[in-house]
Amino acid sequence: MDGRRQHNFSERLVLVIATGGYLGYTPLASGTAGSLIGLLLLWPLDGIPHLLVTLLLAGGGVLVAGRAAEILGDHDPPVIIIDEIAGIAVATLLLPSHLLYRGAAFCLFRLFDTLKPFPSRHIERLSGGIGIMGDDLTAGLYSNLLIQVWRLF
Repeated sequence: MDGRRQHNFSERLVLVIATGGYLGYTPLASGTAGSLIGLLLLWPLDGIPHLLVTLLLAGGGVLVAGRAAEILGDHDPPVIIIDEIAGIAVATLLLPSHLLYRGAAFCLFRLFDTLKPFPSRHIERLSGGIGIMGDDLTAGLYSNLLIQVWRLF
């Protein structure tokens, strides 16, 4: 885990969820790995089930990410990837389970998550789970809106 101390069961559970089953400890591109696993897990969902899972990931993610940051003693540890999983859920919400749309959502989400357009940088500076999750949820929203507009034309 973080190498500083032993964690009790509830702390380990929080870390398992926050790190996407420890996938966040991937040495390179853990955010991309989190986005990809989220994309794959969400692929079969559409409509109401996708919306419910997205709400659960976003709301629960704020709590879990905030607690994981406390456990790890860091403001926004890179091993926390629940934010990327929730962000890709937002990015793919209401999109068909088609490779073109889901692939575009993935690419745009990673782009917006990296560039952090307004107000993502400001949201990222907030404390706790809101700061950890907020910029990724915003990136997901931007990605989704861009694809929805593209679909209109």
